[in-house]
Amino acid sequence: MNDELNDPKYLAILILIGGKSRRFGVDKGSIEFLGKPLILYQTETLEQFDNDVFLVAHSANQIEEYFKKFKIPREKFIIDDTELLVYDKIRTPLIGIYSGLKHLNELNFKKAFVLSCDAPLIKPSVIEFLIAQSKGYDAVIPRWKNGYLETLFTIYPVSHALIRAKSLIDKEIYTLNELIDENWKIKYISVEDSIQPLDKNLVSLININGPIDIEKLKKFY
Repeated sequence: MNDELNDPKYLAILILIGGKSRRFGVDKGSIEFLGKPLILYQTETLEQFDNDVFLVAHSANQIEEYFKKFKIPREKFIIDDTELLVYDKIRTPLIGIYSGLKHLNELNFKKAFVLSCDAPLIKPSVIEFLIAQSKGYDAVIPRWKNGYLETLFTIYPVSHALIRAKSLIDKEIYTLNELIDENWKIKYISVEDSIQPLDKNLVSLININGPIDIEKLKKFY
């Protein structure tokens, strides 16, 4: 990687852990897969990179629970900023992204790689590839041939996306596709043509939303 990508303030990684699985009825990151919590699969993989990693939590209680259970240092956490919400009980990934971007902006990071904690088997080669593709672009977004965008596996421009996220929340719009501004310089990455050669079974993009997904992941692990 070149000097720009090696700048410690070039990119940080945000893992959204604030969601609660309705099907499991528990915190998604603490769901176990083959005897290990989902969140530890991600954090252990991302330790291979020099980029700072932050976990965006929905509450101080969740942070304490992760600290006690998984020994993740408290300074690695960002808490959801609900000051813009009309109803502060709303749970939406956009709030987590906004909160993470706000924190990274204060730390002068240029880009944020946003991940969800329910996709545990991210491949280092895929992460490295997407980061490398971000040079010269505002955003890098995996896109399927049917047009579906992986908005929770995307690199966003911190300052621009923060402004847009705030505007959407003010309008009570929480659709993640709306966060993407077509005026940005965006590099769309074909899932089938560019990511699948690095991750044959595309396990990096398998989300755990219910027991059936656990069984699906076991088949490919």
